[in-house]
Amino acid sequence: MGSTSFNMPSVKLTSTVMGCVVALHLLTAIVLVMVKTPVITIKPLEITPPIEIQLVSEVTTIAEPVMAVAEVEPIKAPKPQSVSVPEAKPEPKKAVQPVVRKEKPKPQVDTKPDTTTTKIVESKPVIKQPIKSQESDAAAQASALAADNERKILAAQTEKANQQTHAKAMREAQAAADTKAKADREAQAVSDAKAAQAARAKAEAATREKANQQAAAASNTPVNFTATNANWASAPSFSFPARARRGARSGETFRVVLVLQVNKQGSIDNVSLAQSSGNAALDRDAQQQVLSGKFKPFTKNGVPVVGNVTLPISYAAP
Repeated sequence: MGSTSFNMPSVKLTSTVMGCVVALHLLTAIVLVMVKTPVITIKPLEITPPIEIQLVSEVTTIAEPVMAVAEVEPIKAPKPQSVSVPEAKPEPKKAVQPVVRKEKPKPQVDTKPDTTTTKIVESKPVIKQPIKSQESDAAAQASALAADNERKILAAQTEKANQQTHAKAMREAQAAADTKAKADREAQAVSDAKAAQAARAKAEAATREKANQQAAAASNTPVNFTATNANWASAPSFSFPARARRGARSGETFRVVLVLQVNKQGSIDNVSLAQSSGNAALDRDAQQQVLSGKFKPFTKNGVPVVGNVTLPISYAAP
């Protein structure tokens, strides 16, 4: 199997991020192209013709004075009151003449029109400079347009920077996640290896223990050996017992067969009589005398075992 690098992001994630970045670049370019820059139209300068000023003096007309004649109304006589008095003829009254005041005529003023003319100096046509308001409006429009374009460019740059920052954060997060996943896998692998090793050691120990138990059980099971297969580490001393001489003829041979149970160390743990010699005293002494000896441990497949040895012993009466 090929080795897998866990430090590098996956090909799928890298392709996805690159596709997103390219799509955002294309979208930004399309937005900038679609933004239509307004065309600044400067109106042609209007040349205002010079204003001609002509001073004309107004003709003053002096009205002739009118002689005013005051009309005086006649004074009416009061009505007589009716009084009971003797009649008397009224005296005739004089008629009142109206008083006419004569005003002195004012001297007439010669009211000829003023023929004084003011000489008008023709001025050269003045070409007016461009209207400052139009210039200020055009400058304001240009400034607003430049500010709007700059704002859009800054917004696009900010959006691009935010996208790059987000993509970088995603890459770093993915790299951190990959590193953590790799560390977790390595730790899990180490833990699994330790657990497997412990399980193997436990299984091996159990197997060994079982084998030992089986071997011990097998070694504790007595294995039959003949006298020719037995090797004495220290042979016992057999002698015809004195108490067995009674009833025995000189030179008579007595044969007794014993079964010896030998432990793993070669010592004789138990003696049993397999065949009697016919002399009970001799049989008992033979069992006692054989206990003084010791065999070399019996083995089977290289493992010490308990052995049963059949040992014939011959005694000759003195």
